[in-house]
Amino acid sequence: MKEVAHFSSDDQEINLEYIYNIGVGHAKRGKPRDAIFYFDKVLKVEPIHVRALVRKGNALGKLGKYEDAISTYDAALKIQPTHVICILNKVLSQDPNNTLALYHKASSKSLQNKIEEAIILLEHAIISDPQFAEKAAHDKDFEPLQNNEKFKSLVA
Repeated sequence: MKEVAHFSSDDQEINLEYIYNIGVGHAKRGKPRDAIFYFDKVLKVEPIHVRALVRKGNALGKLGKYEDAISTYDAALKIQPTHVICILNKVLSQDPNNTLALYHKASSKSLQNKIEEAIILLEHAIISDPQFAEKAAHDKDFEPLQNNEKFKSLVA
């Protein structure tokens, strides 16, 4: 008698995370089409995988498919209505120069210790509205950037 492999739900979760992480890797290397391929594989098995939806929305935005990106963010927000990054990305998809959204996304990136991304977003916000320099100088969310020379010059 042939033995049939049975996978537990834990095995499936591990496999989904593995596939999701492959997608994240492609996204980080600037390959949004490849990333979407893997996020879609995850979403086929688990349609409510919020992180895959958000990352897919990001990748769609990088491809200039803003309506598709917004629809994907909407799907994520139906599952998790308070997902801050998703809300910010949706706003930025509709209005890439929305200063408040740029500032808050920079704040989120700072808290995630993604220094380079935070600096770039904050710089765009400050260029659009110099008042954000003063705000960022006293915002605890930007503490991880306090020793960064670029941050110091932006908020000086």
